[in-house]
Amino acid sequence: MCLAIPGRVVELVDGTHGQLALVDVLGVSRNINIGMLEDTDAAVPGDWILIHMGFALSKIDDAEAARTLGGLELLGQSDDGQVDESQLDEDDELQTAAY
Repeated sequence: MCLAIPGRVVELVDGTHGQLALVDVLGVSRNINIGMLEDTDAAVPGDWILIHMGFALSKIDDAEAARTLGGLELLGQSDDGQVDESQLDEDDELQTAAY
C-alpha cells in the first residue's frame, strides 16, 4: 500500500510544457509532475491533486482534500501512528489513497 497526499496547485512551472506545477502541500511548496493526469483533466492553479512520490495521480475536489488532510492530521496527533477511529465521523474515512 502506498500513501498519497493532497496538495493545491499554485502555478504551472514555465518551460515544462505543462508537465510540472508548483504545489502547496501543508504550507510547503514543491514542484510536482502533473504529466500523468489525463489531458481532459489537466490541473490549473487552485485545483487539488492527490500526490504520490512527486507525481499527481488524480484531481480531487475540495471536500475530499479536506477529509484527507483531516485524516493525516489525526495520524500526526497519534503517539503510535494509529488512527483512533472514535474521532472519525460516521461518514468519514481516512482518504489517503492506496495504489
